[in-house]
Amino acid sequence: MADEEVLQGEEASGGGMMKWIIIAVVVVALGVGGYFGYTMFMGGDSTEDAASEEMAEGGEEGETMENLEGQLVPLPVFLVNLADPLGRRYLKLGIEVEVRDPEAQAALTKYEAKIKDTLLLLLSSKTMEGLSSMKAKVELKQEIADRLNQIIGKGTVLRVYITEMVIQ
Repeated sequence: MADEEVLQGEEASGGGMMKWIIIAVVVVALGVGGYFGYTMFMGGDSTEDAASEEMAEGGEEGETMENLEGQLVPLPVFLVNLADPLGRRYLKLGIEVEVRDPEAQAALTKYEAKIKDTLLLLLSSKTMEGLSSMKAKVELKQEIADRLNQIIGKGTVLRVYITEMVIQ
């Protein structure tokens, strides 16, 4: 009987120790999962980091693109047929462009016809499926910025903001 009480006491203390080990493993797993989630969803994207480094190397006085603030210039609303097989899909897109300085703002108005032509061709080449995901919308913003920089000068367009987007 005394032996049984001793064995039960040892099992109880061993079970208690096992419970603490399981709790510790769960806490560590949650910590690792939380860190992974933070770096994947809240941390910077590698393409954004590369763009930041590129701007820091080629920018004025080491300023990165995130630190630069420019002037917002609204562009006209674009209404285009999407490149869907039946041709029944439309895209209505409103955008504003953040430019570095007043000279770039003047260039946007000077080259308005080129900008409209370029963006109409770009937008009409897209499909509904190609614009439905968040990643595709971010890529579209980058494509627009790249095309505008080709027209008015490299590095003058800082960011593109989508202010209105309707796909029907």
